[in-house]
Amino acid sequence: MSDLPPPRILAEGKYLRLVARGHWEYAERTSATGAVTIVALTDDRRLVLVEQFRIPLSASVIELPAGLAGDIAAEGDLSLEESARRELLEETGYDALEMQYLMSGPTSAGLSNEVVTFFHATGLKRLHAGGGDEHERITVHEPLLDHIDDWLAEQSQAGLLIDPKIFAGIRLIRDR
Repeated sequence: MSDLPPPRILAEGKYLRLVARGHWEYAERTSATGAVTIVALTDDRRLVLVEQFRIPLSASVIELPAGLAGDIAAEGDLSLEESARRELLEETGYDALEMQYLMSGPTSAGLSNEVVTFFHATGLKRLHAGGGDEHERITVHEPLLDHIDDWLAEQSQAGLLIDPKIFAGIRLIRDR
């Protein structure tokens, strides 16, 4: 909409800024150029998921491996695919022989300008246990894709939150 006024910064922190444009307020990242989500499937059809405590929710969340692109100055301008490979290895310990682009779309169009890009990782080779960087405590899960609905229901009943991007990722690879 070209009739919108220019954005106005309301507040800015180390990683996020709050912006107003017209009557709308939204968040944007200050140092990342994008976000990636990885739908990683092992040769024996296990979906690689991660669990971590998320401070804004005060709860543990089951998610697809994911992360930011362009957020580490020392790495230069990694492509989205290279960022997806880095995040998969860091969080899960898996390296992927193939990383295929699936789609891009907004994560929460009313709250943020962030766009996430989904990749399908196959030909996985375990290089280490994963667990994330020094600020993360990630647990890796590998449920069978054929039993994923039951497994996710069990996790939800146990009190964990389930990121809906898991269902989008499954849908994107289900017929491959």
